Amino acid sequence: MSGLGDDLVGRYFDAAQDLLRRVREEETAAITAAGELIADTVTAGGRLFAFGAGHSSLAAQDVVYRAGGLALMNLLAVPGLTGVDVRPATLGSALERVEGLATTVLDVSPLRAGDLLVVISLSGRNALPVEMASVARGRGVRVVGVTSVAYARQTSPGHASGTFLKDHCDVVIDSKIAVGDAELTLDGAGAPFASASTVVTSAIMQAVMATAAGELTARGVEPPLLRSGNVDGGRDWNDAVFERYRERIFHQH
Repeated sequence: MSGLGDDLVGRYFDAAQDLLRRVREEETAAITAAGELIADTVTAGGRLFAFGAGHSSLAAQDVVYRAGGLALMNLLAVPGLTGVDVRPATLGSALERVEGLATTVLDVSPLRAGDLLVVISLSGRNALPVEMASVARGRGVRVVGVTSVAYARQTSPGHASGTFLKDHCDVVIDSKIAVGDAELTLDGAGAPFASASTVVTSAIMQAVMATAAGELTARGVEPPLLRSGNVDGGRDWNDAVFERYRERIFHQH
């Protein structure tokens, strides 16, 4: 079994690295544009939000209250859709298809004109991410979408408008993930396996944050970065950042 295991380990890492390489080669311009939009929002006094449903929420959470990340990034959370913390787990998938839910969430959220929202959805086809982007954008919010454009070409839309997430964004970053989100096959396994979407999407989000920090620095603006609370002086640094930007940071309230 060790030989097969070693082979699968290698195949998986090769697949993930190939995807990351494609994103670097083909999406650098979009990632840079997203980082510049974030820098524009920060310098204009706006707030930053990230949203993802189910497993897509993992990449959104990864840039919120994170060492080395922007303190202004807030999670736009929807009960029952932040990860897979509901039972049955299929309820989260069902909620993502409910039309009108995004409008209700945005109505009671702090999101306002002049802010920026990153919407992460692998397929970009369900009602919630489509409406989250379209409604927010209609309210004067800049929207960055992180999605697999392949789904728009190879699957039918899940929203009555016939559109996908990519159709309602100021910037679209294509994760290059194949439809089905499984990189490996094996005789006898019955179905493809080994997802790479979280690895790739999280890398995209960190690249966007890096670009934003670099752009702010280039403009002579110190980016509101957090430090690890596990290094000497880290907590004091973060407390000062939180105090300076407290009106734009909602995960501290």
